Amino acid sequence: MRPLIGGCWGLAEMSRIRLGMVGGGQGAFIGGVHRMAARLDDAFEMVCGALSGDPARARESGVAIGLALARSYSSYPEMFAAEAARPDGMEAVAIVTPNHLHAPVARAAMAAGLHVICDKPMTSEVSDAEELARLAAASGRVFAVTYNYSGYAMVRQARAMVAAGVIGAIRVVRVEYAQGWLADALEATGQKQAEWRTDPARSGAGGAIGDIGTHAFHLAGFVTGLVPEAVLADLSTHVAGRRLDDDAQVLLRYAGGARGSLWASQVAHGHANDLRLRVYGASGGLEWRQEEPDRLWFTPAGEPPRLVMRGGAGAGAEAIRVTRIPGGHPEGYLEAFGTIYAEVARAIRGEPDAVYPTVEDGLAGVRFVAATVRSSTQGATWVRLQPASAASIA
Repeated sequence: MRPLIGGCWGLAEMSRIRLGMVGGGQGAFIGGVHRMAARLDDAFEMVCGALSGDPARARESGVAIGLALARSYSSYPEMFAAEAARPDGMEAVAIVTPNHLHAPVARAAMAAGLHVICDKPMTSEVSDAEELARLAAASGRVFAVTYNYSGYAMVRQARAMVAAGVIGAIRVVRVEYAQGWLADALEATGQKQAEWRTDPARSGAGGAIGDIGTHAFHLAGFVTGLVPEAVLADLSTHVAGRRLDDDAQVLLRYAGGARGSLWASQVAHGHANDLRLRVYGASGGLEWRQEEPDRLWFTPAGEPPRLVMRGGAGAGAEAIRVTRIPGGHPEGYLEAFGTIYAEVARAIRGEPDAVYPTVEDGLAGVRFVAATVRSSTQGATWVRLQPASAASIA
């Protein structure tokens, strides 16, 4: 019997959405994460894939995860054409390739009438992101970007508390994402993930700022509802021979006087996946850390900190909606990723109030990376950040 906690479980009672995948074959970490997340709430069924740019490896990878040989395609154009001719063809596609392939695959997917779930950053170039946003708006299809940390229950709780005015007008936002896995030249050893993430041709102009800095940027905006007007960035490369930044220090200037800072580093020894957000308002503050995701600290002005727990007292409807198991049984990275898929399923089915990172969030992230690179190149000067509103992509 399924638990009756939260809103995710009801999705299983409907027919599953037929999902295909591009990228994510053998040796690709994120492909497996997407597949687990898609299955978690039983809203999707993966029916096909073009899992590698190498035709033989693509077919082998598909069969290895249980796809029928006939639906383990050698390329995504072949998959889109063949699936369109099937009565039981794919309805949505997950794009989990290196960054430089996101735009062409997404463009072809929308031309095929598919819903799109794209890994972040959405594209390597601003012009491609703007084009995808226009195409998505015209298509009427769902286009989601997997800024998966917005799927945590206590992130949703923090967002709701800010929106309700619990901490008052926001004054200061501090977000940081620290890792240490690239503190040495891992890319020189042939490690696949390090190779493409440090390659400008495949990753884009941003290194750490594009890989994890965009997650931090989206998280801050998701919780606070604020979009910076301008950024000042100092991007550094500490490992000799590396072609992209591995540490980023960014100041954020918001309308209305709020100020923020963002630190993204992949050379911080002792840090595994340390994403942390602190928000301070006129009447209180909030603090959340990804490595302790079930805990949200709330400090009312002049009072001791209070702990709000997922599945416990103080958790509101927004957190309960994406809670699957009782408090004390930890939920983490895969569950948060699964929340994004569950919310996308709601959107595809036309259910109201689905909350997930949209194509405009994806565009905002690409523009943020471009602005930080420009700021740093110009000697750490203030650069205005163009909003990703509907008007800005018309």
